[in-house]
Amino acid sequence: MERWKIIKAFTLGPLLEVMIPKPGNVNRFKDFEDLTLYHFLFGNVAVVDILYEATEVSRLIKRGDYQLSEANIGEMIKRAVQNAKATQDANPNFGIIALEIPLVIALTISKNLYDARELVKRLIEHSTVRDAMEFYKAIRIANPKGIKSGVKYDVYDENVFDELFRDRINLKRLAEISCERELIFCEWLNGYELSYKTFLRLKELTKKFSLEEAVLNAFIELLASTPDTLIIRKAGKTEAELVMRKARETLDGTFSIDELDKFLREKGDLRNPGSLADITAIALSLLILDGYKFNL
Repeated sequence: MERWKIIKAFTLGPLLEVMIPKPGNVNRFKDFEDLTLYHFLFGNVAVVDILYEATEVSRLIKRGDYQLSEANIGEMIKRAVQNAKATQDANPNFGIIALEIPLVIALTISKNLYDARELVKRLIEHSTVRDAMEFYKAIRIANPKGIKSGVKYDVYDENVFDELFRDRINLKRLAEISCERELIFCEWLNGYELSYKTFLRLKELTKKFSLEEAVLNAFIELLASTPDTLIIRKAGKTEAELVMRKARETLDGTFSIDELDKFLREKGDLRNPGSLADITAIALSLLILDGYKFNL
């Protein structure tokens, strides 16, 4: 697929995601105390050069100059996070970066949107121990909320890089270990199943509704059907299940979108569905890449 179409789509998608007033997330009307719309605008635009680099790596793989194992996914994720961090003082887009870099590589090599799903799984499978180490450095730079300590391959443990090397842990192995704790890793393993499912739902909804209405509908459906792993990490499974129940009530019409938004914000950002927002950003990028044209 054409590189600049991909780069533009994966720049616009995350910007659209943060602008649309989805319940519980930062948007153009509401911020959190330590995370605002401007953090997202600065952070997402700051990674454009790394997206371009990802398409260049794809060209080298396609030409046969690089093997899949030489894609340097981990390092690119790390440098994208560094770029974002250099422009603002929060962590608005670590999840998006971790999802978009491998997918952009796969899409640029692939003939169409759908072929990329199998290729991105192969990229993760052929990643190296160095990729995992660089990815861990990216996590340390971004410093996401809710990272548990005391787990196997603890990100902040001083011996973790020796452990990753000793056990030959690459991105696939890391994802297999961590999928239960973070949706990103599940997407790496299953070929971005939830991202593509959400994209196809958006494609269907935008035939009937405005872009904003379509995104709101799709996002609430996600909240109702999928536990948000950021909420689980920060507030626990019980809170995540409660969020799902309230989202289902919203779909049923017994709880309004405004009530859902108020509920999600009543404990600050503990119920902020950030992992599902990342999925939505990728889905929107795919929608743009698929040729969606904005109309009033």
